[in-house]
Amino acid sequence: MSETRRKLTTIFCADVQDYTRLMGADEEGTLASLKRCREAMGRLIESHGGRVINTWGDGLIADFPSVVEAVRAAVDTQNELAGFNARRPADGRMLFRIGINLGDVIVEGEDIYGDGVNIAARLQASAAAGGIVISSTVYDQVRNKVAVGFEFLGPLMVKNVDEGVPSYAVKIGDARDETPPAERSGPARPQPQPQPAVMAAAISEARPAPRGRRLYGVLAVIAAVLICINLLSWQGVFWARFPVLALAVVAALAWNRDQTLFNRKITSLAIVALGIAGINLFTWTGQFWAMWPILGIAAVMGVRWSMRR
Repeated sequence: MSETRRKLTTIFCADVQDYTRLMGADEEGTLASLKRCREAMGRLIESHGGRVINTWGDGLIADFPSVVEAVRAAVDTQNELAGFNARRPADGRMLFRIGINLGDVIVEGEDIYGDGVNIAARLQASAAAGGIVISSTVYDQVRNKVAVGFEFLGPLMVKNVDEGVPSYAVKIGDARDETPPAERSGPARPQPQPQPAVMAAAISEARPAPRGRRLYGVLAVIAAVLICINLLSWQGVFWARFPVLALAVVAALAWNRDQTLFNRKITSLAIVALGIAGINLFTWTGQFWAMWPILGIAAVMGVRWSMRR
């Protein structure tokens, strides 16, 4: 019998808006799109330190040790899926709704249960297509730590929970919550339907890309200055190659910190391996000694990849 225990965790729930209609129109195409979207979502969840607990039909549930990373994973997910949907016809877009809650849950084996999970599922059901709704417990932790806006939706009634759960819509682009009026305690206002192309552009603006570009610019200027100093004081040795290589590694690690295309830990190891190979080439004495540390790094990368959930 598996051990039962409790823990405080961040629950991430997602499902597809109008999944039944999509299946009725094109079963094979919908399943292929669902698989692609779910793989992207799973990769982003893992890159932010979360784990996928279960999938069923069009639904997915995951948990995160970090509230901030859970919201970042949700925003990155909607960003990437918005780009995928922008290339599809309007009636064939696969738009996910995401709900996030921080709560105490019962852990039994690999599964989690309890009101914390129920609240996350209820938040997800109230989200707009392509949108994210979070509980107030999540909002309190992320409001000054994630580069997005929030809109208070009022208390959300949840089965088996006596009081309404205060909820917030994460404002990504023009996406707004479209919860029916009956599900809110206050008067509802009509909200525009999210446009995936606009949503993707808005999220990319909210993410720290400009800061990254400034860092790359500073590193490029420093590298250029070092090369100029080396050339102007030339004594037969191109010593600037080592600091320029170090700056290139720093730039690559900064890029890896913000990218969502690949697993960040594995990519970091690859960047380190390339840096070691560069040192070997710059100090070449006829022996490729870098193959041994690179082989060790490749082994670690292989183990991490094989142990992915």
